[in-house]
Amino acid sequence: ANVTVTDLEELQELLMVNIENNKHLVTGSVRAKVLKWGEDVTEFQPPPDYILMADCIYYEESLEPLLKTLKDLTGPDTCVLCCYEQRTMGKNPEIEKKYFELLQVDFELERIPLDQQDEEYRSADIHVLSIHRKR
Repeated sequence: ANVTVTDLEELQELLMVNIENNKHLVTGSVRAKVLKWGEDVTEFQPPPDYILMADCIYYEESLEPLLKTLKDLTGPDTCVLCCYEQRTMGKNPEIEKKYFELLQVDFELERIPLDQQDEEYRSADIHVLSIHRKR
């Protein structure tokens, strides 16, 4: 696959280290780019086939920019795989609830059952969702 890994400007160096440390596993291409949620995504077009999200649901202030970015990045055939750890302390349950309410305005989601996840890495508090734009 041709992959673009993204994070904030201040984490680009770490992304490059990770790419370098794992280049022996890559059979396609990998590049690192800055992506700040809520900002222009023109340079990431056309829409990718897949978007992989890991642990992106944590700050209430980031929910709307994250959802805007997902709407702007996805096409009708884009599959978003979202993995997150369910946290039960503080405001985390409220933030998760709000995220999924807002997400379902424009997207359909399907929870991937635990028994369909990798046996070695699955955990009851780690959730994986398949997300698609509503048609």
